[in-house]
Amino acid sequence: MTEGTQPILALRGVTKLYRQGSVEVQALRGLDLAVEAGEFTAVCGPSGSGKTTMLNLIGALDRPSAGCVALEGRDLAPLSRRELSRLRRDRIGFVFQAYNLLPILTAYENAEMVLCLQGVDLDQRRKRVLGLLAEVGLEGLEDRRPDELSGGQQQRVAIARAIASNPAVVLADEPTANVDSDTAENLLDIMEGLNRERGVTFLFSTHDPRVMARARRIVQIVDGRVHRDEPQAP
Repeated sequence: MTEGTQPILALRGVTKLYRQGSVEVQALRGLDLAVEAGEFTAVCGPSGSGKTTMLNLIGALDRPSAGCVALEGRDLAPLSRRELSRLRRDRIGFVFQAYNLLPILTAYENAEMVLCLQGVDLDQRRKRVLGLLAEVGLEGLEDRRPDELSGGQQQRVAIARAIASNPAVVLADEPTANVDSDTAENLLDIMEGLNRERGVTFLFSTHDPRVMARARRIVQIVDGRVHRDEPQAP
């Protein structure tokens, strides 16, 4: 990190407690992590290690029990629900394992949705969405609904939707889990290209060795703490 700059994402001493009946479960235990703009980083770890909890906190879907989660230097803790909703809309992109597309909307409409919520002008929306769908290999499929697309094509729509608002970071939770090997490699080609050519910051939660092989940094979480944090050879 350049002296005087701050990471785009920082978790400091983050703890998250849950109650399961009368039992208190500590999902994260004083976790520290900093991510710089432009990273292509994979977070791995066994089931129950805290990966999904961490992504939920970064994505402003939940709040930590203790510690600080900051995006672009802004502590999320004091923000109201409305402010957090606006932050998710404008500064965080999401790519989910199950795609999470709206079934009644076309590929174009799914990718356009965030821009509509932002009030972006119709002509600007159209130019940006058509360009993104072409960039992820869906030119000519804009009017198809999710049930008319393959799993890989649906995930491409989800990627286009995630980056439509030029977010600070894209959180990708097991994005290759529901597709075959060739499709997974193709999706990774797309995301790696967006990272290198557009500077999109990607943070993956994954068990997939194909994702970890492409990542330029591997963070392993065990029992709610960072166990290993290493750069990968290019």
